[in-house]
Amino acid sequence: MEKQLNNNKALVVFSGGQDSTTCVFHALKQYDTVELVTFNYGQRHALEIEVAKNIASDLGLKHHILDMSLLSQLSPNALTDHTLAIESNSTVPNTFVPARNLLFMSFAAALAYQIEARHIITGVCETDFSGYPDCRDNFIKSLNLTINLSMDMNFEIHTPLMWLDKKETWALADELGRLDYIRNQTLTCYEGIIGDGCGECPSCKLRKNGLDQYLQSRGGL
Repeated sequence: MEKQLNNNKALVVFSGGQDSTTCVFHALKQYDTVELVTFNYGQRHALEIEVAKNIASDLGLKHHILDMSLLSQLSPNALTDHTLAIESNSTVPNTFVPARNLLFMSFAAALAYQIEARHIITGVCETDFSGYPDCRDNFIKSLNLTINLSMDMNFEIHTPLMWLDKKETWALADELGRLDYIRNQTLTCYEGIIGDGCGECPSCKLRKNGLDQYLQSRGGL
C-alpha cells in the first residue's frame, strides 16, 4: 500500500528551549495531532533532554528521543566538548555544530515518514541565527526539496520563527497565551539554568534582550 501522510499531523523538532517550545504551542493551534522529537547528541547539558521530557509529559504529547551521539565525534565544538569555553567572537561561534540541522531534519523526516506526519516544524531563525549557516531559509527550502525527493513524499517543513527576532518570538508566545510558561519552563542557557538562565552566556543575553524589549513595548518590565 502506498504511504499516505496525514495532513493534520505535525512533528516538532523539540529541544525544550524557548524557540522550539513556542513552535510546539504554535503547532497545537494548527494541527489535530502533534508529536515531538528530541535529539540526544551529547549536548553540553543532559538536562536539556529532561526539560524536553517534562514539557512533553506536561502537555500530554508523544515524545520521541533519538540517539545522535555520533555528532559529538565529528567536530570539536563547545556544545558537545564540555572542556571548551563558549566563544562568540568569530563570524561562526564555536557553539556551531557542523551538519547538526542537516542530520536532525533528515532524521525528523524519516520519523515523520514512519508516523505519517506531513508537517515538520523547526524553530530555526535567520533573523537571530547567531551566524549558524544551517538556520538560514535557503538551507531549509533546499533540504525540504531534497528530503521529498529522497522519499518520494510531500513533506512540508515549517519555520514559523524564521523572520522573527527574539522580541517578536516573545510576542508570539504571548499571543499564544504561553509567555509565562515558556519563560519559566524552558531551557535556553548554555550553562544549563532553566528559565531566565545565567544571564551571561550568548544565548541568555539574546533571550533576555528580546524579552526586555517586548515587555517594554507592551508597557511593563
